[in-house]
Amino acid sequence: MQNDVKMKAGAGESNSQEITAMAKDAKPFEGLNANAKQTMATAYWAMDYYFDNLRKIVSSAPSGGTDFGEKLKGYAEENIAAMHDFIKQLAQAKDFEAVLRIQKDFVRSQFETFDEQAKNLGETYAKSQFRTRDKGSS
Repeated sequence: MQNDVKMKAGAGESNSQEITAMAKDAKPFEGLNANAKQTMATAYWAMDYYFDNLRKIVSSAPSGGTDFGEKLKGYAEENIAAMHDFIKQLAQAKDFEAVLRIQKDFVRSQFETFDEQAKNLGETYAKSQFRTRDKGSS
């Protein structure tokens, strides 16, 4: 039991020495900051790589040669770009208030975008159905 107490006391002395050394150091987190910056740079690269590949996949997908398919593909590419920008903005937020503002703005703009895209897709689909029907009756 006494050994345990001595060990705990010894561990406390070690921690206090480390804390004292960090307090004397003018920039105790400088090395930590460099590691964090490197980690963030790697994460940004991975995110950009993911979204670039996602865009390539969507742009190379067949649209079926129809206006509807082309619009659908174009909207998918626009939505991917918007999500990528959103994530970049979130990553650069300085505080929680900025995160909430960025998220609110993104959700609002995506609802507006979705509304416009749905209307355009509906109109394009309806036009394609009328063309198909008219071709069938000729």
